[in-house]
Amino acid sequence: MPTEKPAGYDFSDKQKRLLRWWIEPASCGLDGVICDGAVRSGKTTVMTYSFIMWAMAGFNGVSFAVCGKTISSARRNILEHIMRICEIMRFGVRYRRSENRIDISLPGRKNSFYLFGGKDEGSASLIQGMTLGGVLFDETVLMPRSFVEQAVARCSLPNAKLWFNCNPSNSGHWFKREWIDKADEKRMLIMHFTMQDNPSLSSSVKRRYERLYSGAFYERFILGKWCDVTGLIYPMFKPDKHIVTSLPGRFEKYVVSCDYGTVNPSSFGLWGLCSGVWYRISEYYYDSRREGSSRTDEEHYKGLESLIDGRQIDHILVDPSAASFITCIQRYGSYRVRKADNDVLGGISRVGDMLSTGRLKISAGCTDCIREFGLYRWDDGAAADKPLKENDHAMDDVRYLVNDAAKQSGDSFFVLALERG
Repeated sequence: MPTEKPAGYDFSDKQKRLLRWWIEPASCGLDGVICDGAVRSGKTTVMTYSFIMWAMAGFNGVSFAVCGKTISSARRNILEHIMRICEIMRFGVRYRRSENRIDISLPGRKNSFYLFGGKDEGSASLIQGMTLGGVLFDETVLMPRSFVEQAVARCSLPNAKLWFNCNPSNSGHWFKREWIDKADEKRMLIMHFTMQDNPSLSSSVKRRYERLYSGAFYERFILGKWCDVTGLIYPMFKPDKHIVTSLPGRFEKYVVSCDYGTVNPSSFGLWGLCSGVWYRISEYYYDSRREGSSRTDEEHYKGLESLIDGRQIDHILVDPSAASFITCIQRYGSYRVRKADNDVLGGISRVGDMLSTGRLKISAGCTDCIREFGLYRWDDGAAADKPLKENDHAMDDVRYLVNDAAKQSGDSFFVLALERG
């Protein structure tokens, strides 16, 4: 089994060690490897190559698990690398999508690799009962502890090994406490990566990523440190850069994003897309406590119609928990409505990216949205990264728009730094 770098690839010294750690005398007897560090450091790609070569070198007729936050992220982040290394090494490969299974073969041996998503506590049951030769965990810090521990327990074959990669999170995260801080006890090799360990990144790309982050997120995703977030969630929001007093004359399309509340405020934003920039044109913000009375779904719908003001709307995004308001909009049949993607941490990262790159602008008339940008803060007392549940209603509807824009555009430069390595 070849273990040198695949032809045509230029790997850094650290990446070469990750490729070969399982045959090097100093580390081959360990039970696994943990790679943490900066975004775009190449750790996911090289770990996948190493994992497949190790599995095919030492096993035959064995099952392995490849785990992402979701099945979709496992396909997106890892499957392409698996197919590529099989092509380079001239392994036979067959992807059975309906079974989330990849069969890899070479003369005299064949192994199966199953894709799993560890998105919530219920995911542990999906992998229960399997017997595995090894597991690769991508985006480990985004998975619940129960799923990771269940998958680890499945690795009962002799010479089984564990493969983890992640971007850093807060200093009290369970994975740091139980695995990184106890690496010697658990017989794990720790490898820390920075963008300097990825020779495929140009200097201009590295500088671009460095510009995107500030504060704790710079320390996490550029320097690769485990640290806590405090203070404002969007410190990069600057009035002179992001608030506009004049709008483009024409927009390519319009979208409305809605965060719906009964006791809490309802915040609706009207957005227009022009030359790759999303503009918050105007807003509907109704706070029943401030106004002294609550509104019905029908009254909020009238507010929505007034906000739209006869424009041709591509679609309306609504808080997925607002079932009655979604039904109200559908009943009138005038607009296409979608349940918004309520990914909080990933969405916060995407909003920050768009602010940093100048692709999100707020009209000066959207006073409640502007006010919340200046007040939206992290919960310093939370055990995990979590925004305070206050001054967050316009922030929620902004996040719905940005999550949707990322999906619709397929823009690979939405860094997804809270989800990817």
